[in-house]
Amino acid sequence: MINKRLFGTSGIRGVVNRDLTPSLCSDIGRALGTMLPAGSSVCMGTDSRLSREMVKQAVSDGLIDAGINVAHLGIVPTPALALLTREIGFDAGVMITASHNPPEYNGIKLFNRDGIGYSRDQEEVLENIYYEGKFRISKTGAAETLMRARLRYMEAIKPLIKDFKFNTDLKLLVDPGGGAAAGFASYILESLGFKVISFNDVPDGRFPGRNPEPREDTLLETMRFLRQKNADLAVCFDGDADRVVFCDQTGFLGFNEMLAYISRLVVKMTGRKTVAATVETGILLDCAIEDLGASVIRGKVGDVYTAYLARDNNSALGVEPAGVYIIPEAGYYPDSIYATLLLLSSLSNVAEIRQFFRTLPPLFFSKDRVDCPDDRKQAVMEKIRQKAAFLKPVAINDLDGLRLEFGGSWMLIRASGTEPVIRIMAESKSQVYTHDLLTGGVAIVRDSIKEVGA
Repeated sequence: MINKRLFGTSGIRGVVNRDLTPSLCSDIGRALGTMLPAGSSVCMGTDSRLSREMVKQAVSDGLIDAGINVAHLGIVPTPALALLTREIGFDAGVMITASHNPPEYNGIKLFNRDGIGYSRDQEEVLENIYYEGKFRISKTGAAETLMRARLRYMEAIKPLIKDFKFNTDLKLLVDPGGGAAAGFASYILESLGFKVISFNDVPDGRFPGRNPEPREDTLLETMRFLRQKNADLAVCFDGDADRVVFCDQTGFLGFNEMLAYISRLVVKMTGRKTVAATVETGILLDCAIEDLGASVIRGKVGDVYTAYLARDNNSALGVEPAGVYIIPEAGYYPDSIYATLLLLSSLSNVAEIRQFFRTLPPLFFSKDRVDCPDDRKQAVMEKIRQKAAFLKPVAINDLDGLRLEFGGSWMLIRASGTEPVIRIMAESKSQVYTHDLLTGGVAIVRDSIKEVGA
């Protein structure tokens, strides 16, 4: 086996024409095509990035060289690509996206025929084919364009939502940020009878309206527009719509808070007693479901890891704090649109969300990040491991990064798998203590980077 990696925590990503070159993309297509039986069919979608055609064409050419037939769906949300891979019966799905990363990035994400992402074992097979250059060349594949992805997605989810009861008097603001959900999510919601106000709802891979990562600080204009239009709820997607976050008239509804709210809904709906999450997930989720007899299982960061964790444990759902919801009733892939519909089916009034928040214990969550070159992350994390003991944690979870437990509070220091940064996050019952934890964690990371010389 070759000890090199192409894949991060969520597919292959990089700056276009620096990390992600046309030749690399073509060879990834050839490697994937070599993994699949000759004559297999693959569907391919993209987000709205300006580099989408170049990356798409390069990967498609590689697949065709390996004897694979390719069906192009155009600009579609990642959940639509995953669902249509399964429902139409393709052998694999390829999504060209860098998700929430800045416009100069792009990437490649792979799905199996049942809609679940490629496992780490499958990624390693592809990586070995790629690095060994042992491609099957037959050049018998062909490409076609598959139309009406929105209608096909809508038809596929109808059976999933047939028993949902919606209050269509709710006025919704839909903000896809110019990404893959632009014109897509609003179409679905309007088709169901909702009053929809669109914002940043035209595909534009420059993301001129806002950052493709929806956070409280990037949604200030969205919240202003929400109040101006007197809308009830803003539904905000990232670049490829595998994430969704929400705002009301009061403001941003929070990452961990909405994770807790939606997870409780799904646990009650399914009766299943576990929620699959990541080491980044706060303890608010535990508090939200414990009276239902349910518990949280924490695994590695990355929606694919979370999907397999949810599947292997028959969990009610899988979640990540940034707004990822993997709900098995739809499939083992992040489906922001289905999660939104499930949320809306539970609401007669948006005020119910904050009413629920008031039943939860007050917890304070904060996070930061420090730049660190990818090739120095491992050495830096080793330095951090040596220093972590000085913080006197009760326990250390090193499943993915270092999660330091302090008895009712925690801090995670973890090298990102998608960006050249090390992330630090902390949570406790005291805003001051959370700040102190985070400040201490950032200092350790910066000191470690200096010592390594990164």
